[in-house]
Amino acid sequence: MGMNQIIRNFFSFKKSQPNFGRYAIVNPGKVSPQKCVPENIVKPIYYKTGEPVDSINFPEIKTNSQIEHMRRSCNIAAKILEKVGKTIKVGQTTDQIDCLVHDLSIKYNSYPSPLNYKYFPKSVCTSVNNVVCHGIPDDRPLENGDVINVDITVYHNGYHGDCSKTFLVGEVDDVGKRLVECTEICLDEGISICRPGTPFCDIGYVIEKKAAEMGYNVIPAFLGHGIGEYFHGPPDIYHVRNNYPGKMQAGMTFTIEPILTQGEELIDILDDDWTAVTADNARTAQFEHTVLITDNGVEVLTKLD
Repeated sequence: MGMNQIIRNFFSFKKSQPNFGRYAIVNPGKVSPQKCVPENIVKPIYYKTGEPVDSINFPEIKTNSQIEHMRRSCNIAAKILEKVGKTIKVGQTTDQIDCLVHDLSIKYNSYPSPLNYKYFPKSVCTSVNNVVCHGIPDDRPLENGDVINVDITVYHNGYHGDCSKTFLVGEVDDVGKRLVECTEICLDEGISICRPGTPFCDIGYVIEKKAAEMGYNVIPAFLGHGIGEYFHGPPDIYHVRNNYPGKMQAGMTFTIEPILTQGEELIDILDDDWTAVTADNARTAQFEHTVLITDNGVEVLTKLD
């Protein structure tokens, strides 16, 4: 979850353009009540108020102890994402996905980080087809041919771990499959340049370049971010060309999470103040990892062995 203010605050319904392939335009459904978290689970500061208090002003260089905490929280997030991915099927609702994520988080003695973060009502973000990011789980059943991004973040023993993946539902057309494949390639491209001394802004340059080579635009409104005891903090990780200052140093942890679109970069925000959709109803895909800058390069904390 990361966002820059390149948005329009209205929504209009349009029909899918033929070159975007075959898929359903997704409209919001009915949202079930917010779930509770047991008393014994360590909770972030915003779990009651909805208001995070992140006071970090500069990219944090983590200690060895903090890094071990990050490894654990990121491993849990990755395990939950893997388990959820194995269940995704036609007819499943995104609300059922939310229930599974919530229950697994509790099973791993973790708090589902999105829950009540700036009043987000659910434990996971589920973004289907033309929904770019921050989709709220609801009662819409997944349809044959959908693509769905599931964005998992957990708060375990005081540290957040964050990752996401776009899954294919049933038989997805070749256009949709290629979009998903190319998005993961762009994430890998961004990760590949990470090492001490590399400017943060270089990530955006290589991702946008690779996406353009494959015929896609990158949605510029959503950013990667520093992460640790705080959910979102510096550095900001742009996925397009930018002039963000600073260089990577060993001990830094942050997310890289590009979103590619079949169409134009412009998005709309729905009335729920969270759900972002493409203005032209094009499909999007997103992949995300949390990474650690090491002395010699980069470690992907949310990658399972």
